[in-house]
Amino acid sequence: MLPRTPSAITLGPVFHEAAQSLTTELTKNQRLVFAALTRAGTPLSAYQILDLLRDDGFRAPLQVYRALDQLRGLGVVHRLESMNAFVACSHAEDHAHHGEPIGFTICERCGTVSEIHDADFRAFVEGIGARSGFRAEKTTVEIRGLCAECAGGA
Repeated sequence: MLPRTPSAITLGPVFHEAAQSLTTELTKNQRLVFAALTRAGTPLSAYQILDLLRDDGFRAPLQVYRALDQLRGLGVVHRLESMNAFVACSHAEDHAHHGEPIGFTICERCGTVSEIHDADFRAFVEGIGARSGFRAEKTTVEIRGLCAECAGGA
């Protein structure tokens, strides 16, 4: 059974078309793990993924972790460090991040997760590096707080 936690990760038609073409390039285990994450639409731990895929022949966490590592390498899955969970990239049509900064907003109340991947965010991160002389090779930012819906009802 998939979790019922709401998520702002929207998977539109472009994502689904890209996901269809991507899944033809993946191994069986990678396809199953990627499909579980896209169906969930919310962050899942490796053990939650394992539970979802037991009927598909998954028996050990190592099977899930291997698939997740490979999917992360392709840029189609991200790890949320603070939650020890994984999410499908919300823009699979452009899944080759090539070191681009990625951010997430995580609602403390409802669990909504939104991926940030735009020019303003990139410029912000690059500006920090330029001012400090630091060359970032990988940037993942997690911002915790309240989403617009929860903040409005606070």
